[in-house]
Amino acid sequence: MRIISGTAKGTKLYTLEGTTTRPTLDRVKESIFNIIQNELEDVTFLDLFSGSGAIGLEALSRGAKRAILCDESKDAIKIIKLNAEKTHLTNKTEILNCDFKICLNKINEKVDIIFLDPPYKTNYIYEALEIIQKKEIANEETLIILETEDKERIKNQIQNLQFEIIDERKYGIANILFLKRKNLNLEGSKV
Repeated sequence: MRIISGTAKGTKLYTLEGTTTRPTLDRVKESIFNIIQNELEDVTFLDLFSGSGAIGLEALSRGAKRAILCDESKDAIKIIKLNAEKTHLTNKTEILNCDFKICLNKINEKVDIIFLDPPYKTNYIYEALEIIQKKEIANEETLIILETEDKERIKNQIQNLQFEIIDERKYGIANILFLKRKNLNLEGSKV
């Protein structure tokens, strides 16, 4: 794994040993960042299930002003810290070692881009989106990116939430969904 573009381009990243995490493949990461490249300048980026920190650090390398990197695993946090140091991006990172629900409840600001890539076959995406909606961490401008192996299950789970899918892509078993919060003011004014 490496940083693909930006100020830390080419930096090889440390990864976690074993099978407890599933890193986003470089080709998937590159595709995601090609899609959102024009959205990154001076944003706050939340990578909720960070693993090695590769996604959040890529965002910083490409122009994000700040990244919140959260993982429950102490081993993952050690790797994230090493990678932040190696890429010289430590001063732009906030690293939180806690459960994703605790992390979301600690955030008291609007986040510009949120990346959710939890372990597959969990309900963590739905649970995270429920908290994001309730706490108003996302507004209509916030871009939320989901990585899942089962897009139909996720679509069914989130249909009653205040988010809409604006784009979707498939890379092997990985489905990438791009969401925005629905503009409830506009919806309420329909005749």
